[in-house]
Amino acid sequence: MGDVISSHLDESRRNYITERTGKLLTEFGRLYEEQYGVALFNSVRYEIEGNGGPQTQLLHRKAPLKDRVIFSGNIYQYLEDTKKWRSRYCLVPHHYGPVLYENKTTYERGLQPRAGINCAGCKVLTSLEQYGDLMNASVPGGKVKVGGAQIKCATPFPVILWHPYSRHHFFCVTNEKEQERWSAVFQDCVRHSNDGIPEEPRLESAAFTDSVRLYRQTRDQYGTWDMMCGNQVQVLSNLVMEDLVPDLKNIICPKLRGKPQERQRMWMLISDTVYRMVYEQTRQFYEGLEKRCSEKGAAMESQIRTDMDQIISCKEHVFSKIRAVVLPKAELCVRNHIQAHIPSILDALMVPTSQGFAEVRDLLFRETTEMNMNLVNEGGREKLGEQMEKLSQLAYHPVKMQQCYEKMDQLNLEGLQQRFDVGSPSVFKQRAQILMREQMDNAVYTFEQLVHQELSKSESGANLCRDIQRILERVLKKYDYDSSSVRKKFFQEALLQIIIPFLLKKLAPTCKAEFPRFQELIFEDLSRYVLVENTYEEVVLQSVMRDIVQAVKDAATQRKHNLYRDSIVMHNSDPNLHLLGEGAPIDWSQEYTDHSESANTNRHGRLRQVVSMLHEDEGPDIPGSCQEVPAQERIAEIPEDIEVTASCQKERIPKVPEDSDVAQIRGMLVKEFDVEVSPAAASTVPVSEVPRVAAIEVKETTGDKAQADPPNASERSDSENEEVEKARLLLASELARQLAEEEQHHVHIIQDHVTHAAVEMLHSEKDGLHRSDQGNAAEPVKLGNGEILHSDSEMDPESEQVGVPKYSSHREDDHMSLEIPRLSTTVPCQKPREVSAALEDEIQSGPVPHSPTHVVHSTPDDSGFQSPISEGEEEGDGYREIPVPAPRKRGEIVTQF
Repeated sequence: MGDVISSHLDESRRNYITERTGKLLTEFGRLYEEQYGVALFNSVRYEIEGNGGPQTQLLHRKAPLKDRVIFSGNIYQYLEDTKKWRSRYCLVPHHYGPVLYENKTTYERGLQPRAGINCAGCKVLTSLEQYGDLMNASVPGGKVKVGGAQIKCATPFPVILWHPYSRHHFFCVTNEKEQERWSAVFQDCVRHSNDGIPEEPRLESAAFTDSVRLYRQTRDQYGTWDMMCGNQVQVLSNLVMEDLVPDLKNIICPKLRGKPQERQRMWMLISDTVYRMVYEQTRQFYEGLEKRCSEKGAAMESQIRTDMDQIISCKEHVFSKIRAVVLPKAELCVRNHIQAHIPSILDALMVPTSQGFAEVRDLLFRETTEMNMNLVNEGGREKLGEQMEKLSQLAYHPVKMQQCYEKMDQLNLEGLQQRFDVGSPSVFKQRAQILMREQMDNAVYTFEQLVHQELSKSESGANLCRDIQRILERVLKKYDYDSSSVRKKFFQEALLQIIIPFLLKKLAPTCKAEFPRFQELIFEDLSRYVLVENTYEEVVLQSVMRDIVQAVKDAATQRKHNLYRDSIVMHNSDPNLHLLGEGAPIDWSQEYTDHSESANTNRHGRLRQVVSMLHEDEGPDIPGSCQEVPAQERIAEIPEDIEVTASCQKERIPKVPEDSDVAQIRGMLVKEFDVEVSPAAASTVPVSEVPRVAAIEVKETTGDKAQADPPNASERSDSENEEVEKARLLLASELARQLAEEEQHHVHIIQDHVTHAAVEMLHSEKDGLHRSDQGNAAEPVKLGNGEILHSDSEMDPESEQVGVPKYSSHREDDHMSLEIPRLSTTVPCQKPREVSAALEDEIQSGPVPHSPTHVVHSTPDDSGFQSPISEGEEEGDGYREIPVPAPRKRGEIVTQF
């Protein structure tokens, strides 16, 4: 490595690079000082006039990731010095600059890291083929064949950070799932690092971006630039390397020897060394440039405030002169070359962008709803701090947000790139993705503040779940409005970035020759605040802005894009909402979390993490493997064929008042299923969730028989099968009796239709069943549908007098497991009108084997079915079970649903 650098970057060549860099920086510095005065004037004027945009509905978080670690995990890194792979502990802090440690213990001890990575300007690659294509396109002197890459990956799942000028970073993981996660994490780092120029302070950012644009225009480069990445020093270094690298390639690459992959490796070492030299020189230059401008800024601002009216008058005069000359040419160019393409460009931008913002909304709804369900199942207010702590960092969860970012991958500007000199759509993709993250964070932050405000009003938290759902609806409405405003602004800016460079390039040959004449119209003492180049661009912008605004307005009328019209303005919908954002940040883990549990789980962690990929229980036991810890612990579903004791159920679901919203929502979340049980296994069906009082009654009647083990299916005799059938019939009898009791206040049952012959036949069948079962031992039967069987002694005597079978139905409340003994009498579950008809059919067709009874559960759920009872009955009685007779055909197997 040292020989390659010293032989191709000797002292004379290093001096050449330094001199060339100095000339380029000096030219940029002149433009920056000119643009600094214009930016300062615009900043002061904006402060005085206050031309703000639409009022936002969502709150903005001041310190989004204070004291947070975005990501951590083990990953294999390729060391170019030793040409070996080593496991490293990778930590992604809040500034999105990955840091590599020897291992996790090194990090916990506070030792120095092995290396740090600046992801600005990088591309994330997940295959060696992609890496080879980029290297063949960027390095002259022969192409490397497929499979002939510089390195041999230790696993089939590489993750590569590629940079056009700086060194490359090679990583690999153990499986495809980890590769997707690490790729999402590194893409998030690249996305955040590329957005390095802050919007505030407005003065320095505006002066720098305008200077970069004018610098590239002097070299006839008008289109979008992919390397506008990172902070000011990084962008300026990329600007210098863009001019310097082509000349160095022509000088150095022909002198490189070896195979193509070896020449590529040597060139990347040389390029990385040159980039470091340029970066250091650029850093020192820019720091001095900012210092000089800030020293002059105070005097310039004083002059601007004193001569504001004169500066505005001078600028308007120059603007009118330039407009008279340039506007007709610009409008003609717009009509002939641009106007017809605006709708197609806008449509290409709007479809993936609207889908991405819609996915952000859906993700917020899903995560908040899941949190609400977890609060219902896990104990309400006590678990609120833990759930809100996870939700608060949703916008910075790289894996969950990846599904939103991927929508922008559909952006396709082919056919427009050559016409409008658009280098790559990645500029627009990353900008839209950053806006998605900002809107998600604003929505989550507003949700946090509203929930905290609601909790401060009521200490009990009885209606917590209902309040959370109501707050979520408010936040989603605010999100819809803000996302509409943000998208419309993004569309306008994207159209300007595509069209204005094309228009300036078309008008430059005929209009730039008039600049000296316009310069004479500006007073010398005001020339630092009014420039001809900036005024000329404002005239060109005005010529096309009307068409762009009209195109966005027309698109807002289309419902598929979900945009608000400009006439819909939400002013002061929550006048006191902005006051919530001025308070101290909410620490959910301290206010609403059980500290005894959190102290044990986080005693080794110094910083809280948004997401961690260290999980020992998942995947193979491979050294250095990295797995993600789920953000939400899933609740395991308990099969119905497993007995659950009352004590275990009490631990899983805490008791809550029946009239509270938690109990109501928990009831709405319950799904009941009836499953066909074969006669052989009917005695072992568990009964879950029955009232405690009913359990005591059954235990009194069962005695010691309830503790007997059920026999195997192979040892069951014919008499035992008959016992099971009789138990089923008795269950139906009890269900019918309870239905009659519940409906006696609503429906008058006409009992005269039950004939005396039907009653006698029914009792004769009972007596026959009594005689046939005498002397047989009772076997315990467990029933899992939530109903309880009673013996003849427990039945209502009125039902025997009038011949109307009644049944009782119990809610599954106490989650108990019971064993029901064989009972002596059974009757089919039918209404009085159906009893006589059914018995007449039995007389004509002979004895028929009894079939199970279908039970229709009318439960309030979100399936869209209409409940057969009124809302008042649902709220008062809960779930109702309406028996429906099953088909009475011979040999038919009926499955209950």
